[in-house]
Amino acid sequence: MNITERFLKYVSFPTASDEFSETVPSTSKQRVLGEYLTEELKSIGVTDAVMDEYGYVYGSIKGNIDGAVGFVAHMDTSPDAPDSPVKASVVEYNGGDIALSDEVSITVKEFPFIENYKGQRLIVTDGKTLLGADDKAGVAEIMSMCEYFINNPEAPHKTIAVCFTPDEEIGRGADHFNYGLFAAKEAYTVDGGTLGEIEYENFNAASARVDINGVIIHPGSAKNKMKNAALYVQEFMSMMPQNEIPAATEGYEGFYHIHDIKANETEGEIRMIIRDHDREKFESKKQFLVNLVSYLNSVHGEDTFKVEIKDSYYNMKEKIEPFMYLIENAKNAFSEAGVTPVTVPIRGGTDGARLSYEGLPCPNLSTGGENFHSVREFISVESLEKMTEVLIRLAEK
Repeated sequence: MNITERFLKYVSFPTASDEFSETVPSTSKQRVLGEYLTEELKSIGVTDAVMDEYGYVYGSIKGNIDGAVGFVAHMDTSPDAPDSPVKASVVEYNGGDIALSDEVSITVKEFPFIENYKGQRLIVTDGKTLLGADDKAGVAEIMSMCEYFINNPEAPHKTIAVCFTPDEEIGRGADHFNYGLFAAKEAYTVDGGTLGEIEYENFNAASARVDINGVIIHPGSAKNKMKNAALYVQEFMSMMPQNEIPAATEGYEGFYHIHDIKANETEGEIRMIIRDHDREKFESKKQFLVNLVSYLNSVHGEDTFKVEIKDSYYNMKEKIEPFMYLIENAKNAFSEAGVTPVTVPIRGGTDGARLSYEGLPCPNLSTGGENFHSVREFISVESLEKMTEVLIRLAEK
């Protein structure tokens, strides 16, 4: 099975995670893919492959040179777009727009970088679901790297540890990571975007929930009595920073991202995520929400608004800086594979941040995918193949 066939097989499994679920993994369909990957690892010769009770898949390949290195990718896909049925196809791209359906296209106007892929074979969907390159591309590249070393036992390589995690997209990918089953003390997540990117700076991240309590009274006799929670939601939103949103920020700029609002006269709920690379600015963003809720309660009455904020992960930079040889090794691996490496900050998160804070330094590498979490997601066959070569070279270092 070549890597394109492998990737197309993986994306046929629906694996969206669910932040509202309390199970581990959050959706049982992730476990179905995990079982398949466990059996595939065994079939290619990774004899110790196992899926644990939490749906994490582990395996290792004994090295023939000193050292050990790990590779981590996640099996789940984002709940931001439909995950099934994925109808993927491979198109020869010669420039211009790509029509995925009568209604959905990947246009040069919206995504000018697509022209960088002229002459390549792009894997796309029919415009109705995401593709799942985030992060089934990473899974496929790691699996193909493992198969290479199993089939070429004379090729020099360190001991290789692999782990495929569930629930990364909802911030729980490292919750039950079993370090005892992972045969390396340093690793890379393979969970990034454009080919060549190396990331060791990520957002500090938190989630927030604001609950609004109203008082319902018949509208005919509501004067000075009714507290309309739906209108209070509107008032809260009008006081949020209007330019600190994903659509208005880039690079190291942080944001608030409102992803869910529910409201009626009696109650309201606002769910959001908070992101910033700078820890001080991150803490200020959280404090702003606390202050805003306090102010609105002073206007509308105590306990009208309540906020709950939970930290998710922190910027891995300070944990990676003592291990910068990991970054140099990655740069060299890309260069040797004919890819220009570039270090960029992650405008998002990765299992690597959590793992780094728990003692496993774990910067992030590209997969080659583009437009993640979208029905316009795509990846090139050439990127899949080249990234596999990069991982092979990295395991040799």
